[in-house]
Amino acid sequence: MTDESQVGAQPPVRASGPVEGVRGNREVPPTAAVQPSVDVDALQADRDQLFDRLQRLAAEFDNFRKRNAREQAAFAERASERLVKELIPILDDLGRALDAASEHEEGKVEDGVRLVHRALADLLAKQGLTEIETDGKFDPHVHEALLSQPSEAEEGSVIEVVQKGYRLGDKVLRPARVVIAGPSEG
Repeated sequence: MTDESQVGAQPPVRASGPVEGVRGNREVPPTAAVQPSVDVDALQADRDQLFDRLQRLAAEFDNFRKRNAREQAAFAERASERLVKELIPILDDLGRALDAASEHEEGKVEDGVRLVHRALADLLAKQGLTEIETDGKFDPHVHEALLSQPSEAEEGSVIEVVQKGYRLGDKVLRPARVVIAGPSEG
């Protein structure tokens, strides 16, 4: 015979979780204490090896940055040196023009200045410098309008160049400063 106290009784519940062996409708085998089979010394050795590789990579990258900066500085220095070497003869021509001016030989001064101007213009053209066109309509990308004057010319066209503009390749170094035609009076 059954004891009334046992009829509605449920198995005792542990404070740490459900009773082993029964979970819902399924039987669960008792859990054994899982011991990690990981070698801590091997993990530390792997970590140390990865850290060393990271430090070497960081040092290699730092060396690359320094080497690249030195190479860029050397390249800029060589480019400047080449340009200066090409400008020296023009400096000599200017010196000769000044000597002629001190002797009051106006014809020689003018010829000397023209020679220097031509030599400098040729050198800069060889380096890729071109003059910005100022014929025709005003273009805000390459022109700088200083003022607008009433004129018989088409409104918005360039009527006077105050200062020439230049570009190096596709880049505008200095826009052309111009006077543009405004509406005609009358």
